[in-house]
Amino acid sequence: MKYFTPLIPFILGLGLLLSMQNFFFISLTNSIAQLILFLLVVCIPIWRTGRMSYVDIGWPWGVALIGVITWLYSDGNSIRIAIISIIYILIGSRMGMGALKMWTLGMLNREFPRYEYQKKRWEKAGKNNTMLAMQIEGILQGFANVSFLAMPAFIIGSNLSPSISMFEIIGLFIWIKAIAIETIADIQKLNFLQQMKAAGEKNKVCNIGLWKYTRHPNYFAEWMVWNGLIIASIPSWVLLYESESMMGWILLGLALLFTSRMMYTTLVYHTGAIPSEYYSVKKRPEYKAYQETTNIFFPGPKKI
Repeated sequence: MKYFTPLIPFILGLGLLLSMQNFFFISLTNSIAQLILFLLVVCIPIWRTGRMSYVDIGWPWGVALIGVITWLYSDGNSIRIAIISIIYILIGSRMGMGALKMWTLGMLNREFPRYEYQKKRWEKAGKNNTMLAMQIEGILQGFANVSFLAMPAFIIGSNLSPSISMFEIIGLFIWIKAIAIETIADIQKLNFLQQMKAAGEKNKVCNIGLWKYTRHPNYFAEWMVWNGLIIASIPSWVLLYESESMMGWILLGLALLFTSRMMYTTLVYHTGAIPSEYYSVKKRPEYKAYQETTNIFFPGPKKI
């Protein structure tokens, strides 16, 4: 049972969507499409290679797939559907293209450090069947795409109103700014690594630009990407009060809040900041000092 416990919130989230008249068909369609994608791109490769890195291909393209399904099967305002669908497609394809590039360069031929860290966590938790744990972790990413991560898209896509809410404008602004921050952070780190390579220096700490204010500006920006979408979905969620049961409507609102919490936990504890730092401290002699002076996630001034 301990292997399957992490799946429970996501199964409940999917069950909630399937129980709502506005989302049954689109959620069922998304579930079937994500099942096929993750079976072919994630589960079978994990079984054949014993590596979890293929999740980095399946998950982002699954996010893009949510955008495609939202565009094809939502019944709301056409402009609103187009905007949220394009946003999801951009989010997924941006990361998905990067993952495909790593695959073509052979970088998926060895396990990523964050997944090696996952295996250490499983050992401490008494999960000795590593293959089962890897498959469950891959399936969990798929369940995220059929439940909580799909909710903002499906909710916004159900809104028939032609008027634009201030929440939607604010959410879109946050999303644009977060994408810009994430892109700038990635470029700054890439340029830093290239400069260090050209200078013949190894294992240096990137503490320039946005990396001066948080040790993981890219993860913080990714979290804000999803917060922007959640904020933008609030007016559409409010309108669902008229067509859904009171209990379903309340649970859907709570699920949106849980989505933000889930992404924070994932980006800090599971596949993001802490797993990467476990190896950074060992690999980079200056990283310990960097930890002492710079926030792990939320941007802020240097600590004295």
